[in-house]
Amino acid sequence: MSTLLEEEQTLHAPETVETPELVAVLSEFTTVDAVLTAARRVRLAGYTRWDTHSPFPLHGIDRAMGIRPTILPWLVLGGGLFGLFGALWLTWYTNAHDYPFLISGKPVWSLPANIPIIFECTILCSALTAVFGMFGLNRLPLHYNPLFKSERFRRVTDDRFFIVIDASDAKFNLRETPRFLRSLGAVAVEKVND
Repeated sequence: MSTLLEEEQTLHAPETVETPELVAVLSEFTTVDAVLTAARRVRLAGYTRWDTHSPFPLHGIDRAMGIRPTILPWLVLGGGLFGLFGALWLTWYTNAHDYPFLISGKPVWSLPANIPIIFECTILCSALTAVFGMFGLNRLPLHYNPLFKSERFRRVTDDRFFIVIDASDAKFNLRETPRFLRSLGAVAVEKVND
């Protein structure tokens, strides 16, 4: 009897409505110069968790945002060296150590005969490190972003430029951050909820 009452109470229980969580503030700019100037000023203001979005690569945006060079070239070098020394060891081990086979007095193992294998393994390991290193450093694949809900943000692939300041930034203030972005010349500022 009590289980029927419990089931009936759960069926008629009021639904809880979740309030949307503020994720970021989105600001829209119409020109390349405006977004570059705004990016410099956002960095100088001390924000650390923010990004710019544009329909094409912007020359000088890395310097304006204060982005440091990536570690990816060093990862690719490490992958290439791993491929080089791994292939060198593999060809020596299989030809000279594990299964030595003498043919017409030629050496059991020689470097010139194995250069193509070593070269190909070096390139393969470098390429795989570049691809998966890029995915890892960029935290990809990212299948969902709250910015996708914004109608205004859809123009980023066409003719608009955006600066997004994350709500988790230490300097973020619900009143001051949108006001600051408007002072930079943004044509529109909106809050992004998730």
